[in-house]
Amino acid sequence: MLGAGDKRPMFSGGSRKRNVYLLAVLWIFFTPYPSPLTLDAWAAESLIIAASPGLARPIEALSRRFESTHPQVRVRVSYDSALSLRQTIATVENRGPYFIGTGPIHLIAPGGDELIARLQQKYYVLPGTTTTYASVPLALVVPESLVDAPASFEAAARDTRIRIAIADPELTALGQETIRFLEAASWGRNLTGRLDIAADAAGVLDHLLNGKADVAIVSGPDAAREQERVRVIDVASGSAGSIKVHSMAMERTCPNRALCREFLEWIRTAEAQAVLRGLGYGPPPHGRADAAAH
Repeated sequence: MLGAGDKRPMFSGGSRKRNVYLLAVLWIFFTPYPSPLTLDAWAAESLIIAASPGLARPIEALSRRFESTHPQVRVRVSYDSALSLRQTIATVENRGPYFIGTGPIHLIAPGGDELIARLQQKYYVLPGTTTTYASVPLALVVPESLVDAPASFEAAARDTRIRIAIADPELTALGQETIRFLEAASWGRNLTGRLDIAADAAGVLDHLLNGKADVAIVSGPDAAREQERVRVIDVASGSAGSIKVHSMAMERTCPNRALCREFLEWIRTAEAQAVLRGLGYGPPPHGRADAAAH
């Protein structure tokens, strides 16, 4: 019996041992150990691309295909606007080869070549590594349900009954390139009163699907995204029918130049070009050399 001044211990010796044992078991059970898949991911070589959000579809598709044939590589992509990309690269150069605290930048893939040219002037891009891998062609589309459609741009331009929806040439790059393409083919005089002008690319498809036009001229990637609603009947070829080109380049502080060169060479292979073609992109224009090969 305990006296009035005695205190009962909260845990007996045996109870303390059991509690320590239980805590040890729980610690072992709940401590996260990496799975074999996680270990593989840790062991893989990282390739990090800083890209424009507008290129998410092609860059992701190329990245996944490259990984499928290069299982030792994991491609990671950081998306940001052209201005933010430029600021990011400047930060890399001034503070070391890291961005957002996650790792080094290997490649730069902006939405157009203008940013790469500016970065080259500041020597943020390694000279001789700019590689053009895709073009954005003009595509002639009709509603998916339309059976009797013109067979080509020329057929649509010469048939005076056909109304053609295009983007506003005063407000959009798509519209400007469309007019340039039509005039280069000497079809402009046949189109008087037949052009239906939409405010932007999305409006062109709306006008077509709402019956305001019989055919529409849009970008190849836009046509591919809307393939359940529209059908491509012709794609412009050559620089006259290309809205813009896309290139990648190696960041000057790239930590693995051999891997970067391998990726830059791969994006111009038949395998990579087939991936891009399925997304509505065209091949690099003739005369745009593969700098990565030099």
